[in-house]
Amino acid sequence: MPIAEDVTGDEIDKDVRQELQSLPKGLAEDVARNLVMVARLIDEDPEGAYGYSKVALRLASRVAAVREAAGFAAYANQKYSEALAEFRAARRMTGSVELWPVMADCERGLGRPEKALDMAGAPEVNKLDKAGQVEMRLVAAGARRDMDQLDAAIVTLQSPELASNSVQPWTARLRYAYADALLAAGREGEAREWFAKAVEADRDGSTDASDRLAEMDGVDFVDALDETGPEAEVEPAVEAEAEAEADVEAEADVEVEAEAEVEKTVAEPVNDGDEDGDKD
Repeated sequence: MPIAEDVTGDEIDKDVRQELQSLPKGLAEDVARNLVMVARLIDEDPEGAYGYSKVALRLASRVAAVREAAGFAAYANQKYSEALAEFRAARRMTGSVELWPVMADCERGLGRPEKALDMAGAPEVNKLDKAGQVEMRLVAAGARRDMDQLDAAIVTLQSPELASNSVQPWTARLRYAYADALLAAGREGEAREWFAKAVEADRDGSTDASDRLAEMDGVDFVDALDETGPEAEVEPAVEAEAEAEADVEAEADVEVEAEAEVEKTVAEPVNDGDEDGDKD
């Protein structure tokens, strides 16, 4: 697959670069460039990212960073079984528990929410950093919702991180998930409050909390370029109004002409006989 001209491979994280040092220099550069393409495309073009991940995987399947990248690319394309296999491989290579939450979410994607909940209660969770623990909580709440346990999902999300006023990278997503669960449970007033709090914390637009909040408030956003929207109806209305005005003006002109004819007729002298008159 073609690599963008501006990609050198130096853009990758230093830890990944260190992992690639076990490869021959030329091969390491090729793998690095493909990994950069994966990272660049994974949000906007998941299929393209997946393609580059397969190339990197073919070149260096024994590098943990490559297996991890392949896992995320598969995950972005909802290939959960493949993603889970890659994450497990990366974990075996590194011994890290960092991927535990996304592995549990793969179980959800495979229709096994009970397995995700088992993973949420495993000892590995205690080894996660704060961000990882919050992510695990989000996955567990999602699993509860998969099982139609809305109240349990709400309770799962209630935590010191949710109650905290400080804004962390995970704050917006946590508040959003809580608001969404409340709304699903029919608690609209509380849901609106937490969607608003999610908007406050969502500095990089990672959620659509503002749209959800507007929807709850009955605000409709219409694309100005949408020819089918209300704006599109303005032009025909204006044209109809202009045509009506033209008809009125035309009728007025006819009336003026008619009045002129009448005035002309009245002004002309009436001839009752011959020009010389009747002398007899």
